[in-house]
Amino acid sequence: MMERLARFQSVVLLVLTWLMALVVFLATAELFYIIAREVATPPLVFLEIDQLLNIFGHFLLVLIGIELLETFKIYIEENVINVQVVLLVAIIAVARKVIILDVKTLPSMTLIGIGAIVISLSVGYYLVKKSQQDEKACRL
Repeated sequence: MMERLARFQSVVLLVLTWLMALVVFLATAELFYIIAREVATPPLVFLEIDQLLNIFGHFLLVLIGIELLETFKIYIEENVINVQVVLLVAIIAVARKVIILDVKTLPSMTLIGIGAIVISLSVGYYLVKKSQQDEKACRL
C-alpha cells in the first residue's frame, strides 16, 4: 500500500514539475512579447517608468517560477524540502510585490508590515545560510 502511495506521489510531483515548466516557459514567452511590444510602441526604444515596472514584475515572476522548479527538483531528488530555496522564493515574491506596488495609495501601517516581512525573510534566509555554513565547517 505504501509503495503505491509513494509511486502516486512521484507521478503527481512529476506532473507538477512539467506543468510548472510549461508555466515558466509561457511566462517567459509573455515577457518577451511584453518587452517587444513596449519597445516597438512610440517613443521607440524608450520605456516609461510604468512600463519598466511592468517588465520587472514579469521578470521576477519568471524567476519565482524557476525557483519553484528548483524546489520541485530538489524534492524529487532528495525527498527533502530545501528551506533556503523556499525562503528565496518568498523573498523574490515579496520583492516583486514591492517593485510593482503604488506606495502613494497605501496606509503607512501596510508599508511597515511589508518592511517587517522583508526583514523577517532576510533574517531567516541569513540564519539558514549561516547554519548550513556552520554544518559544513563542523564536518571538516
